[in-house]
Amino acid sequence: MHERIPNGHERAAMLKGKSMKHAFVLFGLILLAIGLGSGPFSQSTTGKISLWPYALAAQDSADAEGGMAIAVIAELADPKPSVHRNAAKVVVGNWHMGYTPMVLEMISLLPQGDQRANNMWQMLKQATKQTLPKDTHTWFKWLWKQDIKTHPDYPVFKATLFSSIDKRFNWFFYDGMRLSIRLDEILWGGVKLDGIPPLEHPKMISASEAEYLGKNDIVFGVYVNGEARAYPKRILAWHELFNDTVGKVNVTCAYCTLCGSAVLYNQKVGDKTFKFGTSGFLYRSNKLMYDRKTNSLWSALEGVPVSGTLVGSGLRLERLPIVTTKWKDWRERHPTTKVLSLETGHRRNYGEGVAYSDYFSHDKLMFPVPLDSPDLRNKQEVVALILDGEAVAFHPSFLKKNNLHQEDVGNGSVVILTDKSGSSRVYDATGLTFSKWDRKAEVKDSQGQTWEMTEETLIGSAGEKRRRIASNRSFWFGWHAQFPESRLVK
Repeated sequence: MHERIPNGHERAAMLKGKSMKHAFVLFGLILLAIGLGSGPFSQSTTGKISLWPYALAAQDSADAEGGMAIAVIAELADPKPSVHRNAAKVVVGNWHMGYTPMVLEMISLLPQGDQRANNMWQMLKQATKQTLPKDTHTWFKWLWKQDIKTHPDYPVFKATLFSSIDKRFNWFFYDGMRLSIRLDEILWGGVKLDGIPPLEHPKMISASEAEYLGKNDIVFGVYVNGEARAYPKRILAWHELFNDTVGKVNVTCAYCTLCGSAVLYNQKVGDKTFKFGTSGFLYRSNKLMYDRKTNSLWSALEGVPVSGTLVGSGLRLERLPIVTTKWKDWRERHPTTKVLSLETGHRRNYGEGVAYSDYFSHDKLMFPVPLDSPDLRNKQEVVALILDGEAVAFHPSFLKKNNLHQEDVGNGSVVILTDKSGSSRVYDATGLTFSKWDRKAEVKDSQGQTWEMTEETLIGSAGEKRRRIASNRSFWFGWHAQFPESRLVK
C-alpha cells in the first residue's frame, strides 16, 4: 500500500520547529506593521495593538534559536520610525540577496509614498548597490535576471505575509514545497482565493433565449462529442474560470484576462480527475489555477503543476479545442448551441466590453514579466499553439491574408483555416498538402480530394479523418513570457 502524499492543507498544518515559530513571529509583526487581516495582531477598536501572549512566547523561542533574521525583515514595516529604521540597518549589515523579494512584496502592500516603503527603497539601493527607480515592476525585472539562492525561510515568510489577507493562502507556501518555477515569480494578483469566482456547471440557455447577446459579441466556442456551447467573453471576464461538463466530458476553461487567453482542458488525467479554482496568484502575469485535491498551483497556459505536491508527477492536462469568434458566426455554424445564461448566481455588469475596459484600452501591463519582446505590441493578439513541445504564434493579420496556411510544427504539419469572421481553427496536416478552401466548410488538398471541416476533425471524401489541434488566442506578451522560445509568424 503506497504512502499517501499530504496535500497543501496538511502540509501547512505540519509546519514544525523554527519555521512554525517564525510563522508566529512574522504573523504578529506583519499584521501589526501593515495592518492587514483581522487576526490576534490586528488593531482594536481603541486604536491600540493587541498582542496575544503566545506570540510573545514564540518570539522569545525564535530568539533563542537565532531565527530572528526574518523577523527583522518584517520589522521594516513597523509603524514606529525608530523600529523600521533600526531594522534597515540590521538587514543591510546582514544582507542576503534572498531578502530582496520579501522586501519588494512588503512594499507592494504598503500605501504609495508611505515612509516605511521609502525606508525600504533606500535600504534596497544601499544593500544591492542598484540605482533603480522606486518601482516594484522595475525591481522585480532586475531581480529575475539575477541568479540568486532562495532564502530558506522565504516560503514561510510568503505564507505568513499573504495569509494575513486570506488564511487559505498558506495552502500554497510551506517548508519543503516543490517548485518548477522561481518562487519570487509567483506574485499576488490582488484578490483572495476564488475572489474572482469560478462558474461551477453554470446554467445554459438556448440560442433563441440569449437575447442579451449582440451579433458581434465575442464568445468562446466549445464543441465536444457533438455538443456545442458558447461562453460569452463579457461574462467570463468576470469569472475567469469555469468547471463544466460538455459532451459528457468534465472540462475546465481558464480565461486569463491579463494575458487574453482562454484555454480549455480535460479535467481527467489518466485515472485522476481534477477540478480547479482561482488561486489569486500569478506567474508572469498569467493566472495560476489550483486543484482542489492537493492545492497544487497549475499554469493556466500550459496545464502543468508548477508548485505543490504534484510537481514532478509528470501530469499534464489535455488541451481541448476552443475558438474565439463572434456570436453571429458561432450561431450560424451551430444553431442548436447552448449559451451561458446571465443567471450566474453573481451580481455583475455583464455588458459587452465592461470588464477590464481600461486595461484593454492601452498597452501597459498590470504586473511585471521578466522578458520583453520588441516583435509586437504587448497586447497584440496572436493565435497560439504548442505541439510536440514546440510553441508557435501567428499574427491574425497574417492568417487573414493567408486564410489557408500550412506550417511545420513539432513532428508534423498543421493547416490553419481562417474563416471570413477572422476565427482560426487548426488541424493535423502531416503528409498532406492543402491547396484551397471556401472559408466556410470545404477544403481541397493537392490531390483533388475534398475535405469537410468540422469542429473536431477534417473528414476526407475517402473517409480519412484528421484531428483538430488545440489553439487559443493570447496577448503576445503573455504567450512570449510563458514560452520565450516560441516562433512568431507574422
